[in-house]
Amino acid sequence: MTTRRQRQVAELLHEEISLLLQRQARDPRLNPVTVTGVDVTPDLQNARVYVSVLGDSHDVQQAMAGLEGAAGFLRRQLGDSLSLRVTPRLTFRLDNSFEQGSRIDRLLDTLFDDSQRTEKDAE
Repeated sequence: MTTRRQRQVAELLHEEISLLLQRQARDPRLNPVTVTGVDVTPDLQNARVYVSVLGDSHDVQQAMAGLEGAAGFLRRQLGDSLSLRVTPRLTFRLDNSFEQGSRIDRLLDTLFDDSQRTEKDAE
C-alpha cells in the first residue's frame, strides 16, 4: 500500500524528471523518451521510473543506455531543485503498456471484423 507521502514524492519526481529530460538533457538518445510513471519505496530511498520510448528496439536500447548514463546527473539536479531529505536513487524501467494496449486493440478489431463477416455470411 502506498502512502500519501509516497504518492506526493512520486508525482513530484515524475514532473521534475520529465522537465529535466526535455530541457536539460543534452544526450540525443533521450529525445524519444517519455516518463509514464514513478514508484517510490516506502523509505523514499529508491525510485523506479517507468518510461516509454518511440522507435524500434535499437532506439529503445539506446535510450535505456542513455538513461542509465544520465541517472547521476538527474539525481544531482533533483537534489538541487527539490527539498527532500534524501534524493532517491533512480532506476529506469521500460513501460510496454502502450504497445500491449495497441496489440489488444488490433486483436479486438480483428475479432469484431470476423464476427461481422460471419453475420453477413449467415444472412
